[in-house]
Amino acid sequence: MNILTIDGGGIRGLIPAIMLAEIEEKTGKPISSLFDLVAGTSTGGLLSIALTVNDNGGNPKFTAQELVNLYLNRGDEIFSRSLFHKLKSANSYLDEKYQKEGLENILDEMLGQATLKDTLTELVVPAYETERRIPWFFKSIHAKNPKKKNYDFLLRDIALATSAAPTYFEPHKVPFEENNYLSFIDGGLFANNPTMCAIIDARVFFEKSEKDINIVSLGTGEMNKRYYFDDIKDWGMIDWVRPVLNCAFDGMNDTVHYQVNHLMPKNQYFRFQPELINSNNDMDDISDKNLRNLRLDAENLIHNNKQKFNLMIEKINPTLDERLV
Repeated sequence: MNILTIDGGGIRGLIPAIMLAEIEEKTGKPISSLFDLVAGTSTGGLLSIALTVNDNGGNPKFTAQELVNLYLNRGDEIFSRSLFHKLKSANSYLDEKYQKEGLENILDEMLGQATLKDTLTELVVPAYETERRIPWFFKSIHAKNPKKKNYDFLLRDIALATSAAPTYFEPHKVPFEENNYLSFIDGGLFANNPTMCAIIDARVFFEKSEKDINIVSLGTGEMNKRYYFDDIKDWGMIDWVRPVLNCAFDGMNDTVHYQVNHLMPKNQYFRFQPELINSNNDMDDISDKNLRNLRLDAENLIHNNKQKFNLMIEKINPTLDERLV
């Protein structure tokens, strides 16, 4: 069984998108035909959904390269705000930093009325439900269950739910059951790297052990901004709002990698996490300079890990009769 997982990270999702485009080019196959289960959080959730949505003809609607182009050409629509909103939010201290209409319009255009049960491969996307105070996993295996009709959500709603990062975007309200709803914020708050979540699902729902699984885990960049003691020792709530998110996401990513690296057999777990040498940590830096630097960091990651990358390709792209499904 082949599993793909993609971390959260805002505009830094460009890095895994470039990796995925390289995988499609090397194999000549779409991501949805190479992996049996895809799990993604926040920007990784958007990628996961877009790569597995059905074009209504049994084929993927988008290539990974088209998603690369989306990050490069439409980032300003995703991270958009009017001057009025900027003033009203006091630069995000009194309200979310960005209006979500730009992202909503893009997702409406891309996903339309497509629902979770119609994805081309098994899908897992985390989000956090704020009223019930529970981690929530949107799972295609639930959506396909006739006993769980209420769990076949619109893919556009799932994308908005998993990417509703606090202070960046407002929570997303999703209709659920009759006269009811769910209130979601970013799944990165508890599963920014969803690899362990995917392994558990492989065991529980598909009865696979670690020896039956190949995992490709794509990060959006190792955080490089340091918080020095003398700078942070007198910080209060306002100062810590954004840094605490960065620290939580970074610590979570590293913890999951440590766990999975010790759990999985050798040469069956491939984690690609670039060092942000040229680009910065920010999830919303859509400047031309930073977009170019993100591309450079992704290209460096592929170049510096050629042997590992080629071995990964061999593992996930065997002949049909060799593949474990």
